[in-house]
Amino acid sequence: MIDRLLRKRSEDVCCTVEVSNTFESLHAHVRFDGGVTVEPGDEVLVHGAPVEVPYGETAYLRRRATIRRAGWLERQWTRATGDFEFMELCEFSFSERATL
Repeated sequence: MIDRLLRKRSEDVCCTVEVSNTFESLHAHVRFDGGVTVEPGDEVLVHGAPVEVPYGETAYLRRRATIRRAGWLERQWTRATGDFEFMELCEFSFSERATL
């Protein structure tokens, strides 16, 4: 029973990596083939050399990725604590000017 709660499995999938370095957008997205999705607690490792995109360009690359699936217990813990970790990334200011 404990093994089932903690068990982790991995799967390899093909994906498309989109990296944009333009005035309008600086982003990187990974889209998995076959409708594969990631759930809370899962980890994704995209294989291949680091991607460097010159300013003003967008690149689309085909890569392989390994998804390490979270066990039931890890998934529940991530769902329960994820909002708190997100709040650490936010900065709130109620004054007219922010000071650092």
